Amino acid sequence: MNLRVRVVHYGQAHWYADIDDADDPVVDDPFWYVDHCRTQTQALNAACVELAALTSRVRRGDHLYRVLEVTGVAV
Repeated sequence: MNLRVRVVHYGQAHWYADIDDADDPVVDDPFWYVDHCRTQTQALNAACVELAALTSRVRRGDHLYRVLEVTGVAV
């Protein structure tokens, strides 16, 4: 699995970040996301912390659940 972080700026003060499989063509069902960050740095820092945690889980052999699997709602 090749995890990647994506950080997107929406509007004046709204940053979004998610973590997904780089080979997944569907961008609306990541493994993790954060929304309404005030700065790009805040979004990126949150994503990096979560990326480290997800990477550890993958190395242990754990299954990573997508947001849709857990919440029933696409991002």
